[in-house]
Amino acid sequence: MGAMSETGLVLPVSVHPMLAPTTILIAIVAFVMMEPLTAAIHRWVMHGIGEFLHRSHHRPMLQRFEANDWYPVMFAAIVNLGFFAGFNWDGFGVLVPVGIGVTAYGAAYALVHDVYIHGRLNWFANRQVATFDRLAEAHRIHHLYSAAPYGMLAPVVPAALRERAGHTTRNPLVKA
Repeated sequence: MGAMSETGLVLPVSVHPMLAPTTILIAIVAFVMMEPLTAAIHRWVMHGIGEFLHRSHHRPMLQRFEANDWYPVMFAAIVNLGFFAGFNWDGFGVLVPVGIGVTAYGAAYALVHDVYIHGRLNWFANRQVATFDRLAEAHRIHHLYSAAPYGMLAPVVPAALRERAGHTTRNPLVKA
């Protein structure tokens, strides 16, 4: 088990106060590493073997939930297994700050992608946020061609696709 805190809570070894800077660094690295990992999963899983779920995301949304919503559920389950291991098994404490970083990335992704770009919650109605608008334009290009960019918070848009998208006003992100 982990170390006992002053309050009686069992903490994973990596959350010990003397290791706090390391713990924060691990969480930040996990957050940053999620972008290329997310892009790879999106490219080779969601537009590959898992397209049967993701396809719903590239079509007009007819219901509150779509099959693609199973992806964040599955990702959260994996992170929760990591938290369980990190909090309960010696030697796995590093999974706690990793899980914090991954969870923070997931929250940022959901805010940008689901809330701002796709408007699944009405938090940003009639508001424009320049950084989010840049990400929305990259995502519009992805939806136009079902191709790159596959990342969300730091998308890499191929110049040829950006040029091609510049010649169309079609926006598959706008609700019909």
